[in-house]
Amino acid sequence: MEYKTLGNSDLKVSVIALGTWGLGGGSVWSDRDSTAAEAARLLDACKDQGINYIDTAPVYGTGASETLLGAALAGRRHDFILQSKCSLNWRGEGGNFHYSRDGYTVNNDTRPAAVRRDVEDSLRRMKTDYLDSVIVHYVCKSFPAADTVGVLEDLIREGKIRAYGLSNSQPADLEEYQNAAGGGQGVSVVQEFFSILSPFHGREYFPLCAKYNTSFQTYGVLEEGFLTGPEFLERRFAKTDIRSRIPWVEEKYHAGLRWAFEAWTSLCRAHGCSFAQLVEAWALAQHPNMSLLVGMRRPENVADTARCLELRLSPEELSAMEESVKAIQVAVLDK
Repeated sequence: MEYKTLGNSDLKVSVIALGTWGLGGGSVWSDRDSTAAEAARLLDACKDQGINYIDTAPVYGTGASETLLGAALAGRRHDFILQSKCSLNWRGEGGNFHYSRDGYTVNNDTRPAAVRRDVEDSLRRMKTDYLDSVIVHYVCKSFPAADTVGVLEDLIREGKIRAYGLSNSQPADLEEYQNAAGGGQGVSVVQEFFSILSPFHGREYFPLCAKYNTSFQTYGVLEEGFLTGPEFLERRFAKTDIRSRIPWVEEKYHAGLRWAFEAWTSLCRAHGCSFAQLVEAWALAQHPNMSLLVGMRRPENVADTARCLELRLSPEELSAMEESVKAIQVAVLDK
């Protein structure tokens, strides 16, 4: 495993991070619900592979993911760097409407009282005294960034969090948050969608991340499974499932995806890897301070993902991979 310092913090994190959106189950991930025992085995596999960075959020299963992790972390909290999020909550205490799902109405609220309450709720659900990192889940323009930054810096001073970051944001948001931090720690990580099928937003962000020594954490590299192999294109999902709401379920993209898999087959043979490992290695090569956040629900997925770190793709191979999907790349992909 490789490790890097998370932005301006003192946190040493594995380059690969465990994403636990899927642990929340519910209608968003309709094919299975996880148990605390399964979550524990997943963390066992992470420990075996040297993965110490775990990402979750209150709204993943409206508390389910955090609760399962809390049980799985019992007795080994200090083995992991634990990252959760703030701003999206279902307490009915104000903020902007974000969505309704599974009987809950979720609002986006980045006011100081809401952020503090989000952190306290996460600490309770995961049975821990502190969070290593807290991400503003959706940057909200309705409330002053300076107020949000102020409470996050206060939480660092109080020892309740050690770092903070942004997600679902724009480069201008990072600039605003950094300016608001003044002499504080500032933004350590931005967590944004980035894949070979939709790389444009990330590439716009990279220069500013370099300017502020902010880590870029990518999610969606495997496009919720659609880049794991051509057989995934045959799967069907419930209308509420996140995988039914992205472009790649549409037949018009399937010929392009199959063409890409065919083009990548020789690379997989040459490197002795899977399509997933090839795509993950491509992503890691795009930016020097990249954190690869991968949603994994089975122990075997963890070992398979870690293998991507062994791949060394040439500039020509990286370019050829992207050239294979140029015709179907999309500029905006908001799930």
